[in-house]
Amino acid sequence: MADDDITARIAQIEHDERELVFPSFTHDDAWRLGCLLREIADERDLPVAIAIRRGGQRLFHTARAGTTPDNDTWIDRKSRVVERFGASSLLVGLRAQARGTTFAEQHELPLQEYAAHGGAFPIRVPSVGLVGVVVVTGLPQVDDHALAVEGVRAFLA
Repeated sequence: MADDDITARIAQIEHDERELVFPSFTHDDAWRLGCLLREIADERDLPVAIAIRRGGQRLFHTARAGTTPDNDTWIDRKSRVVERFGASSLLVGLRAQARGTTFAEQHELPLQEYAAHGGAFPIRVPSVGLVGVVVVTGLPQVDDHALAVEGVRAFLA
């Protein structure tokens, strides 16, 4: 990816994160958002796993045909990136790339526990901040990220 493309993608993700803020986020919201994402995945026959966490507690999880237990590992690894850095997993990875390095080199965190690959998007509430994470995994990382953002955007509309 060219430097201009990375810069533009970073700016778009940062914009989306500022724009896509929840007025509040409850257990029921997690269920509704998860079901909305599952419906989209069903309509498109996408082999994805979807999870939503709030405060470290998994409130929603589903996996479609074509996924494996490995997808759950990716969910955990991507979620940890959002929880630690307060930004989407794709954004964290792209920021490292824009600096001419990798996430692994920049942060020296165990790759078995952290994955700065697209698909995990922060759930923020005004005056509270980061309260949770929505994760999609099973597709190429940019597509995972796009599906998570699409679901959040549709939920908030």
